Amino acid sequence: MFRTEHGDYARQQWQAGVGLVEVYDLDPTTNSEVANVSTRAFVETGNDVMIGGFVANGGNGNAQVLIRAIGPSLGQFGIVSPLADPMLAVFDGNGARLTSNDNWRDTQEAAIQATGFAPANDLESAILATLPAGNYTAIVSGKNGGSGVALVEIYRR
Repeated sequence: MFRTEHGDYARQQWQAGVGLVEVYDLDPTTNSEVANVSTRAFVETGNDVMIGGFVANGGNGNAQVLIRAIGPSLGQFGIVSPLADPMLAVFDGNGARLTSNDNWRDTQEAAIQATGFAPANDLESAILATLPAGNYTAIVSGKNGGSGVALVEIYRR
């Protein structure tokens, strides 16, 4: 129990659940840009994978983004149970799968390295894409039904 000016309250325990974070540009007359958004979560299987939604919008109607799914390299930062082999898929606003990646060096290796944001571990996933303006979803899952803590990151290039 702890006391506040409004009375006594029992301390709450952390509970698992689904969270939503949204970022909005409230002044469209300025040239502000979000450069990176990231989320860390425990990835499970089925409907309990990690889902990161984002809106791509660029001056010419397109936006180049680098999307990463990080797992194994989180262990060096003290993260317990990192996702051993993350897989990444990107979907458009209609739910159509646009692209996917298992190990980032399998495709686009040189282009991803050139961004300066190549994943530290070969089992991590990354996709560099030029997307037309619209809504997108990045889904992180574990290869072969794996589970663990992962980080999904979206960088505007």
